[in-house]
Amino acid sequence: MPTPLEFDPIDRAGDLWAEHWPDQPGEVYASMRAVTSVMRAHQILIAELDGMLRPFGITFSRYEALVLLVHSQDGSLPLSKVGERLQVHATSVTNVIDRLEGAGLVRREPNPRDGRGTLAVITDEGREIADKATEAFNAARFGLAGLTLADMTSLFDVLRRVRVDAGDFAD
Repeated sequence: MPTPLEFDPIDRAGDLWAEHWPDQPGEVYASMRAVTSVMRAHQILIAELDGMLRPFGITFSRYEALVLLVHSQDGSLPLSKVGERLQVHATSVTNVIDRLEGAGLVRREPNPRDGRGTLAVITDEGREIADKATEAFNAARFGLAGLTLADMTSLFDVLRRVRVDAGDFAD
């Protein structure tokens, strides 16, 4: 991490926002601060989580795919289901599975239920990496060690409402 600033740049930006658009209701300034804080927290967490995963040779997006396969019924899923469950585009799934396959953590197999489809199948090494990475994440509380249980529950609840409002899933 770089040297911390002596002020909160997001709070300062909110003050400037209010100066430049003084006729807006308070919710606008609060919204700007909130969304900018969420985006910055995302950057911080991805950097921290990817740093924890570096010794295992994977990134967070690859970790998510491995864990999804670990939790699947038989350690495999059609590529289309991987994309659906991770809520990412098919191109991103292909890239992640390509990388995991290249590292020997996943293999592709024809889908016996769909002659045109392909399954991503986790290997024993993939399970081992997923388990070790999860142990590291659990020990670090997924980068949120500075928050209390109540904080994390509240954060989840608030962000869940944002996701429901956006139509991310049926509530």
